[in-house]
Amino acid sequence: MKKNEKETVIRIVTPDDAQLLLDIYAPYVLHTAITFEYQVPTVQEFTQRIRKTLTRFPYLAAVQDGKLIGYAYAGTFHDREAYDWAVETSIYVRQDCRRAGLGRRLYQALEDVLHEQGILNLNACIAYPRSEDEFLTLDSVHFHSHLGYRMVGRFSQCGYKFNRWYDMVWMEKHIGPHLQDQPPVRSFDQVRTVIAQKYQIE
Repeated sequence: MKKNEKETVIRIVTPDDAQLLLDIYAPYVLHTAITFEYQVPTVQEFTQRIRKTLTRFPYLAAVQDGKLIGYAYAGTFHDREAYDWAVETSIYVRQDCRRAGLGRRLYQALEDVLHEQGILNLNACIAYPRSEDEFLTLDSVHFHSHLGYRMVGRFSQCGYKFNRWYDMVWMEKHIGPHLQDQPPVRSFDQVRTVIAQKYQIE
């Protein structure tokens, strides 16, 4: 580690982190179109979201100097059983900590866990501006592209926020082979110990 470079620890989120995660997420709700949510969720609602995610998927946090500064998680792509090998990925980094490689580290850790579970398809649902403005740029699309995601679909003017219309795109990345006799996906709990040891995720 270089001098003055801060050490980043990746750990598993707990429901007790809800307020810390909300502190990161709230500015995106209030001041950007990155999320199409209008109102900042309550701590209770966010706690339930965390609990629901952890029943099946990883929910990871990045911590520097004891401060939680970013998080990433996976969620259900679709409820039907045939979609079990596909997930939707999400990431949020504290706005003053972006462009420092933190997002890449978080997403790589998330991808490692999902690969261990047997997940094959990573899907990102991304708000897309018809022309960049003060609420939304193409940064998220570029970020995912650099990590190997490819554009697979675009929906026109399907999100309305701040009195303007935005598109939405899907980007996809495959992280495993698609087999005729595909092994079943393992739950996050089933790989949790292996992941902690293999990737030093606390």
